[in-house]
Amino acid sequence: MTDLAAIVPRFAGIAVLVVGDVTLDEYLYGRATRLSREAPVPVLELQRREIILGGAANPARNVVALGGRAIQVGLVGNDPEGEQVRALCAAAHIHTAGLVVSPGRPTTRKTRILAEEAPRLPQQVARLDRLERAPLAPAEEAQVLAALEAQAPRAAAVLCSDYQLGLLTPRVVARVRELCRASGALFCVDAQGNSRYYTGADLFRCNDREAEAALGMPLRTEADFVNGVGRLRAELGARLVIVTRGPHGLSLEGEGVGYRHIPAMQVSEVYDTTGAGDTFVAVATLALAAGVDPLAAAHLANGAAALVVRRVGNAVVTPTELMAAVNA
Repeated sequence: MTDLAAIVPRFAGIAVLVVGDVTLDEYLYGRATRLSREAPVPVLELQRREIILGGAANPARNVVALGGRAIQVGLVGNDPEGEQVRALCAAAHIHTAGLVVSPGRPTTRKTRILAEEAPRLPQQVARLDRLERAPLAPAEEAQVLAALEAQAPRAAAVLCSDYQLGLLTPRVVARVRELCRASGALFCVDAQGNSRYYTGADLFRCNDREAEAALGMPLRTEADFVNGVGRLRAELGARLVIVTRGPHGLSLEGEGVGYRHIPAMQVSEVYDTTGAGDTFVAVATLALAAGVDPLAAAHLANGAAALVVRRVGNAVVTPTELMAAVNA
């Protein structure tokens, strides 16, 4: 059996270009003191505020945390939130030469309001998103394409992280595919929709609900997954398709391995699934770029995702943590 822990140090120095919808994630933690007189909702007294990178910047954070180099291509607004994204990327050692500033679109911000009550975990009571879903304007798309042209030659893999916020247009995706073929970089995808854009990927990941939407069929039994994952891979012309299934692990089909189901790693508690898919695809991308076979890459990614669901909000995994988890 492959020594999974021995693979993790090979991630060091691997450059991954992450292209997609960058967001600023805001967490407001408050203590519930009473019910409002104005509506049947709790009144929270603000205790603390946290700002972290989200969306396509979260897989970039995970790449860096595991020893790789992340180059971000994305779009931010000409606003204070855009400056915060740049500052947070710099603090996380994510290269931001590919970040495009839009004068007409706001930086995407997702605000989560959580109630704290010791000793229980904070509970999310509301979320407010500020975003723009319209496709890129021609001038913005041209800038994103120019950023791709400049940054792609530096990468061993290009990861498209599609949060359905308009950056990954058909033209942008087509250019990513062309640049990967020209340079020999891996073309990797984490799709929450628009799966038909991503033909010819070396790695295509989505979750079971997204796979059902792409296939137009339910995935309930193991036979459904065998047929559905195989059909999805054939329709996309992908080398490897991975469908993550939450507590039921994942299903994959790829060249040389056929169909496989990998159970979820046992965890004692699941606190928050936010960002688990980002961690999964970051680890799988690094592993494939390191020359690891698809099964070993999937097992490593599965272990990393099992670690981050134990934490609140977007989280990253360190090499030491991942090696300990797969050894266990």
